[in-house]
Amino acid sequence: MSQAANILLVDDEPGMLRYIRTLLEVDEHKVQTASTGEEAVECVQKGLQPDLVLLDLLMPGIDGLQTLEQLRHLRPGLKVVMLSCVNDTRKVVQAMRLGAIDYLTKPFQKAELDAVIGMCVGTAKSESYASDIEELCDDVFFVAASPAMKKIRSQAALVANVDIPVLLLGESGTGKEVLARLIHKLSPRAHRTFLKVNCAAVPADLLESELFGYEAGAFTGATHPKPGKFELCNKGTILLDEIGEMPPLLQAKLLHVLQDQTFSRLGSRTLVKVDVRILAATNINIPEALANKRLREDLYYRLNAFTMSLPPLRDRKEEIPILLKHFMSRMSESYARPPLPLSPPLMEACLRHSWPGNLRELSNFIKRYLVLGDEMLAASELQPRPDGGGGLHTDSSARNSGADSAGGLKSLSRNAKDEAEADAIARALEETNWNRKQAAALLKISYKALLYKIRQYGIAQSRSTHRLSAGA
Repeated sequence: MSQAANILLVDDEPGMLRYIRTLLEVDEHKVQTASTGEEAVECVQKGLQPDLVLLDLLMPGIDGLQTLEQLRHLRPGLKVVMLSCVNDTRKVVQAMRLGAIDYLTKPFQKAELDAVIGMCVGTAKSESYASDIEELCDDVFFVAASPAMKKIRSQAALVANVDIPVLLLGESGTGKEVLARLIHKLSPRAHRTFLKVNCAAVPADLLESELFGYEAGAFTGATHPKPGKFELCNKGTILLDEIGEMPPLLQAKLLHVLQDQTFSRLGSRTLVKVDVRILAATNINIPEALANKRLREDLYYRLNAFTMSLPPLRDRKEEIPILLKHFMSRMSESYARPPLPLSPPLMEACLRHSWPGNLRELSNFIKRYLVLGDEMLAASELQPRPDGGGGLHTDSSARNSGADSAGGLKSLSRNAKDEAEADAIARALEETNWNRKQAAALLKISYKALLYKIRQYGIAQSRSTHRLSAGA
């Protein structure tokens, strides 16, 4: 049972109003009712401060969406849950964009109502909110300890039940794949297949056959027909990661799948029809990609039925202690080592660090700490740059002077390694005319690792050219 809350209930049907009010008062909630949107807005204007508003979507006069907009204008932080006997996808999406935090379809069970109230007012939690850490599958978990991530979690629960494409934005390493898995888990497709395709990791000439499959004889070596990821994922969810790296011609074919859920395998004229929910993720600059024609505008607007932006770790620092402890617990088991202490000085250093690599950098930090077992060395990796930023330096003189004054021999050795690595990356980029995929192959590292290191060392095209000319 939820702790008593002040609830404004808005519904134009007297029978439904009485029924829901009875359910609420059984748990000793204080209930104020309104039978129209105008009456609800007037209540709030006169000073009513409910913890939660339960708002019917379809009402005469100003409807639920208009009422929601006016209520949120009066009180921007007001929590509103929409109620409706019609599961209208378009209106649900509109409600989410206007700030609704959940949606209940009539008739609903008391347990569903209790769970929503508990989640919204923070007095009781449904099973999925029993902890800040939500396990999704092996070694995949979602953390919602900050206000920003709690909002993301609420949006995920809401959009999961609406079968529309979702575009996931955020820096590399913020957890876009984890969010995609959460949406899948909370959706009616949860018992079906979830597949991820990294559009940047698959060569452009192979990506089409990977997604859509091929017939025997479609190309040299195609001796047997092979279904693509879309067929394998029928009735399930597919995540197209790094969608901005997909070739424009292939983007056109994907657009047709989004429009009518049909495509043809390579080498075939027969149409294949599938029922697949598409989630797409990217960390590119969308306006720049659209201007440069890297991303088709029509595809972007198809994918952009609903957008969720994951904040970087530096903007949700209250989650860092939880993540550190959870990664330490998990990895100590994986490596069969006793967990190492996270002392107050080390925790303080972690909270000061900007984590440019986000969750991936934090995870790797714990791995290195476990392997090395040296807290001082671990903390030294998190020392801020002389210019006040986080991460490692790219200027050799600044790096070496920092080593002489603060880090001693260990720091000098680490800085020399960083300088050599940055030089190797700059040379590979120059040799490939800044084709990052070719440079990653030349360096024998993953494409994502290269992107991370380019950002980590602050390598820009002009700088790499200067670096090479200076070293010639």
